Amino acid sequence: MRILGLESSCDETACAVVELSPASDGLTVPRLRVRADIVASQVALHNRWGGIVPEIAARHHVQNILPTIQSAFTDAGISLADIDGIAVTRGPGLVGALLVAVQVGKALAYARGLPLIGVNHLEGHLLAAYLSTEA
Repeated sequence: MRILGLESSCDETACAVVELSPASDGLTVPRLRVRADIVASQVALHNRWGGIVPEIAARHHVQNILPTIQSAFTDAGISLADIDGIAVTRGPGLVGALLVAVQVGKALAYARGLPLIGVNHLEGHLLAAYLSTEA
């Protein structure tokens, strides 16, 4: 199973393709493998203000989200047709920034008839320890 993950909670637009494989070798949990992980950073953009400007962050998410998704598909060697579900950060974060990935995730899920899962940003950080980039 392949999941497209979208993140735009603050100042970085991120997209990942994660592959979930059945448990093997006596493992009781499925194996997670990161097939692609693309981040479009806005750090340099916000440096001139000494911090993140929410409206500017949201506008740049709008510009970055589709190219970021396409780059993730290219890195993973797949297309949207190969995706089985979509996960998107639903909070906490900057409201305008969050809306970008949430709305793109909803649109893609609806258009392809895929399940959409909202992910808590903080829980995502904690669970990232279970991810692997190994072949």
